[in-house]
Amino acid sequence: MKTIKPYAAVGVAFLFLISSAAQGVHHQTAAQSIEKPEQEGKEPFDLLMETLMKIIHTPSLSACIIKEDDVVWAKGYGWYDIENRKPSSENTLYMIASISKTITATALMQLYEERMFGLDDDVNDYLPFPLRNPHYPDEPITFRMLLSHRSSLAEDPPEFYQYFPGDCPIPIYPWLETYLVPGGENYTSEIWSDDRPGDAFHYANVGFGVIGYLVERLSGIPFDQYCREHIFIPLGMFNTSFRLADVDVDNLAIPYRFSLGRYIPYEHFGYIDYPAGSVRTSVSELSRFAIAHMHGGVYNDVWVLDDETVEMMHAIHYPGNPYGLGWVVWNASNGDRFIGHTGGDRGVTTSLSIRLSDNVAVMYFINASPHGLLGVLAWKLVENMLLWKADHMMT
Repeated sequence: MKTIKPYAAVGVAFLFLISSAAQGVHHQTAAQSIEKPEQEGKEPFDLLMETLMKIIHTPSLSACIIKEDDVVWAKGYGWYDIENRKPSSENTLYMIASISKTITATALMQLYEERMFGLDDDVNDYLPFPLRNPHYPDEPITFRMLLSHRSSLAEDPPEFYQYFPGDCPIPIYPWLETYLVPGGENYTSEIWSDDRPGDAFHYANVGFGVIGYLVERLSGIPFDQYCREHIFIPLGMFNTSFRLADVDVDNLAIPYRFSLGRYIPYEHFGYIDYPAGSVRTSVSELSRFAIAHMHGGVYNDVWVLDDETVEMMHAIHYPGNPYGLGWVVWNASNGDRFIGHTGGDRGVTTSLSIRLSDNVAVMYFINASPHGLLGVLAWKLVENMLLWKADHMMT
């Protein structure tokens, strides 16, 4: 039996956006010339998505809908490379930013299943440097805390965000030590919060850099190699990687920013803390990873995790925390339970949402950042439109 979803608010918000657009929000700009000219014969849903893209100011969008263990709809819109007029599809690669954390957490939990550590172990027992909040030098920081953003590492200060053309040439260790340990050449006191480890949620990207390095220490191989051999290749994600050098750049969406009526490209970039957000993949390939998490760690008879471990990752471990182990966990206004993650970076906006009640997932990748208030509202509407389509495809 189909449950009627509360999409009225979506429609009202969308009408507001369209009304604003009609009043001149979308004055004629060079950006409009990148849209495909053919409109006749398009489905109403496609026209709505393209309108949202104009409001967001994004050159391209790739999206898919998953029901149970099948991708039931997938499509690309716009140009992922404006200069060369390359059309987006479900196979176009995008940088997915913080959705990468779900993969990094999965890699670590595979090693948990190998009994290489306990979730409440002190990570200092596995690192070559002391990871301690200087405000609480005697309080251990555990694997569970890192995975749940409860380690007392603060939200990343501005000094954290350093971009490099291509892949970052600096190894994650010993940089982590110089950044996290007082007295290190890259250390700043803003790295640590005033909260005791375990007491409060702070979204710290560098914590997932530590997790990536722990995967290296425990497995004995580089983090990106571990993910390729134990997650990507087993799932058939042959075009997915944490490293730019390993993907087909000709099929990789160029990140853009919208300024003064035109799209300005960024060069493809990397950063030291790459386990926190540098995966490049397509919606078609990431759907395999999503399906595995929707089905107890299994995709197409390939096991990446045990069912008990998957349930643990999707559960809240600290009261009131919005984060499980590498996954955001939330309830919609109508009570539906979701897991997923979003991502954002320079010229990057991504989202993966899995509705647990009926094993429906939607994801989309965009090669731009939301532009202005209307852009942010439209970005939020993309997911709701995809969920609306998913529900109406099942009637």
